[in-house]
Amino acid sequence: MIGIEPLVFNSLWIAAAVLIIVTIGAVIQAGLGMGFGLTVAPVLALIDPALVPAPALFLGMSTSLVGAVAERQNIVWSEVGVGTVGRTTGIALGAVLLTYISDRSTFQLVFGILIAVAVTLSVFGWNVKMSTRNLLGMGWVSGFMGVITSVGAPPLALIYQSRDSQKSRPTLAAFFAVGCAMSLAALYLSGWAGMDQFWLACFMAPAAIFGTLVGARLKGRVATNYRPYLLAIAGMASVLLIIQGVM
Repeated sequence: MIGIEPLVFNSLWIAAAVLIIVTIGAVIQAGLGMGFGLTVAPVLALIDPALVPAPALFLGMSTSLVGAVAERQNIVWSEVGVGTVGRTTGIALGAVLLTYISDRSTFQLVFGILIAVAVTLSVFGWNVKMSTRNLLGMGWVSGFMGVITSVGAPPLALIYQSRDSQKSRPTLAAFFAVGCAMSLAALYLSGWAGMDQFWLACFMAPAAIFGTLVGARLKGRVATNYRPYLLAIAGMASVLLIIQGVM
């Protein structure tokens, strides 16, 4: 684990900014069944690198679990199972890569590059046909990106973007609840997660709960109105992270 001293407890302004960002991410997650990581993780990495990936994954797991339980009758469990098989191998490779990252600059560089990939996938939104092979493949990419950055939604969104939201939303929520738990287990085993990260997640949890309650009322309207702006923010954050990583 990279020993990064959390900044969030040393500044009231940083703490307030973090809580606002988490609230917005939870609103989006509750409305779509995904999107928390891409909204929250890049900005948190810029503000306070100690908040990613493990603390953000804790919150992502929690918000996804709430969404999955709320609409559990519409979850397509066979698709969750296939995607999880693919995610398992992606998580394993990502966790191995993390064991070779020993400094903050390298982490920011890798983090920024993967966020840029996630934003690109979201912006272009290629339509990937639903099939067992594609679900396995996108699950693999989701796992690899998710364990390093806590952002694993964009690859799966390529498959689910044109499907009925009544089933895709809870199915994705169930997939990410399981996937985030697996990613956290891998981070613990690789030394990138511990009690410090858990307490950071606890600090952000009230904002995540509040945002989830608001998002449950808004559903997909948030994505329609604000998605381009959120992607722009994530894209700019990825560029700044890459610049910080190479300097």
